[in-house]
Amino acid sequence: MFKAKLLFVGPNESGKTVLANFLSDTTENVGGEYRPTQGVRILEFETQPDGSGDSTTCEVELWDCSGDFKFESCWPALMKDSSGVVIIFNPDIPSHLKEIETWHSMFISSQGLHDNQCLLIAHHKPGSGLEKGRLPLASHLSRLPLIHSNLEEEPEDVRQAFCRYLGNVVNTMSESREREEMSIIT
Repeated sequence: MFKAKLLFVGPNESGKTVLANFLSDTTENVGGEYRPTQGVRILEFETQPDGSGDSTTCEVELWDCSGDFKFESCWPALMKDSSGVVIIFNPDIPSHLKEIETWHSMFISSQGLHDNQCLLIAHHKPGSGLEKGRLPLASHLSRLPLIHSNLEEEPEDVRQAFCRYLGNVVNTMSESREREEMSIIT
């Protein structure tokens, strides 16, 4: 069984905790008042990733990281041994589009992760106008997979897209493990 450590990062008030709770089946309620995450929350659950070759179950450690830069000194420790990074942002807040470049630089570029180990989620909050149009992303960000999430209107679409992403992460982990084993043998 694979164990995947996934980091949920992004600007404050972008919906990281709501999505983490939903995807880990921690709560059914997608509303409520905003309470910023202090440091990090770790949610553990098992799921079946899509497209991971065999029908194996994957143990997921979902690290819901605070978007507050006062925790920046902790981020290198959070990144250690991570399998993938999900950058979550609110496309209705113009500053978030610029901020995700910083998150990409700090969490993805610095670790040398492959594009298929990364995911951008444009999280639309309840009552916002869901626009699935093209977002003005920097060129290095436009290469990454992007999904639009709206947990009120299309919750299962979000879950399916996350499972496809998880399948990509598990495939990358499997390929890496096979390369390591072959290098030991030869």
